[in-house]
Amino acid sequence: MKTNILLRVTLIIACVGVLVACNKNSANTPASSPTSTANVQTQADDESQVSNESDLLVNDANTALNSQTSIAGNSVNASSQSGSVTTMGVDQAGPGVLGNLICDASVVVNDTSNPRTITITYNGTNCWGNRTRTGVVVISIPAGIHWRDKGASVTISIENLTITRLRDGKTIVLNGTKTITNVSGGLLVDLATLGSITHSITGSLTIGFQNGTQRDWNISKQRVFTYDDGIVITTTGTHSDSLGNNNVAEWGTTRFGLGFESLITQAKVIRQDCDFRLVSGQNEVLLSNGASLLITYGLDAEGNPTSCPGTGTYYFEVVWTNGGITITKILPY
Repeated sequence: MKTNILLRVTLIIACVGVLVACNKNSANTPASSPTSTANVQTQADDESQVSNESDLLVNDANTALNSQTSIAGNSVNASSQSGSVTTMGVDQAGPGVLGNLICDASVVVNDTSNPRTITITYNGTNCWGNRTRTGVVVISIPAGIHWRDKGASVTISIENLTITRLRDGKTIVLNGTKTITNVSGGLLVDLATLGSITHSITGSLTIGFQNGTQRDWNISKQRVFTYDDGIVITTTGTHSDSLGNNNVAEWGTTRFGLGFESLITQAKVIRQDCDFRLVSGQNEVLLSNGASLLITYGLDAEGNPTSCPGTGTYYFEVVWTNGGITITKILPY
């Protein structure tokens, strides 16, 4: 009898232990696992926000480079000069084709130093109605080189560029350097005549996320500018990995500590007649745990390809896959 009672008590204790362990694991998985629905959504949103803001920063650099005669090498100066140091409000840059993009920054040009510098200081103004930016970006170009020259390269130093998205308060902080090379030569003011201009972009950024993590991301892209009712920017990835992928655009570590690389599987397109919004394209993000994210841009809230309003909200669809499990979300950007 005593033996039976002891056996029953032992079985009860064992069962309780199993239940507690199962409940503990179940409770911890959503909060700590990068494969939870919430964290899949976060990883996709990080990729979208960092990549798109990084590309918009390059647009700003083009604005400044195209708008200053002594650096661009063109015959039209978009600013009023005072000696060799020029201050211009790029939102009123006139002949600078992309001038109206930097409505939240002031620009100071020093063309007497070597290298010459263009300093963009973001002031936190809410221009697009979707985010604010503060921080400093310094563009350096060697003396004797003009941005219109074939093969001309500039270095972009990014100093605490803090970007806050207004709809949810999400903030990222960018630091690091990029190199932009004018592969084909030519200026955007002459694009309609030239037909196309090709730039390459490489660099390394440190991304600060709101959960306190800082992660290093690498960049390798090509951007081709063409003209169709305005400027059209087509971006592809140019890095090759050990698996034979030749279209890798970004790679590094996610905020959750997973290694990743982001391939541009369908060229990402920005159009001037859509207020320089990203209107189409696709990234495939490969994670070191074997999962993948397929992110498709240029959609409406239902996940259908949308037209080109230039205002309102665009959406992307993310499809997360790991083994036989699939999670699909539609998110704004």
